[in-house]
Amino acid sequence: MALDQALDLFWRRGYEGTSIADLTEELGITAPSLYTAFTSKADLYREALERYREQRGTFTARALIEEPSFKEAMTRMLRDTAHEFTRPDRPRGCMVSTAVLTCASENEDVARHTTSLRNQSLDMLRTRIERAIAEAELPAETDAEALARFLGAVIQGMSVQAQDGADEATLLTIAETALRAIDFQKQ
Repeated sequence: MALDQALDLFWRRGYEGTSIADLTEELGITAPSLYTAFTSKADLYREALERYREQRGTFTARALIEEPSFKEAMTRMLRDTAHEFTRPDRPRGCMVSTAVLTCASENEDVARHTTSLRNQSLDMLRTRIERAIAEAELPAETDAEALARFLGAVIQGMSVQAQDGADEATLLTIAETALRAIDFQKQ
């Protein structure tokens, strides 16, 4: 499917690193056909990000929702991150974590959109942490915002490490270190 091809291309090369010529060559269509189908490169990128989140990037949300305890959710989330970010059948890292961190001024709308996606992930983490505090799985004095940002930074760092060639075993050591840093003691 064209959207999946565009997704993989954007994931490998980034938004600014992917030209219209790259997209038309990859998709096997002309530029006018691309614009007819997707309106703009930015709209195609937004659709690709949404597809990524709906299909390939669901493992974090599933871990947070499906695991009964906070500790189990964090363990699964970070271990799955190590696995998913280093799969040999797809680009390495996370398409959203490292998407459009810096850009030309004409691409600021795209950068703001990807920032909003990262913030949604932080909100999801913070909500799960707040639940763990309310259920006494974490100490009452736990700063939910700070812990969510810490975990977000770990995941983003693992994405960069994966893009730089770190293997799953290396990312698992990062995951285990992060897990040891979290105070899972019940009050």
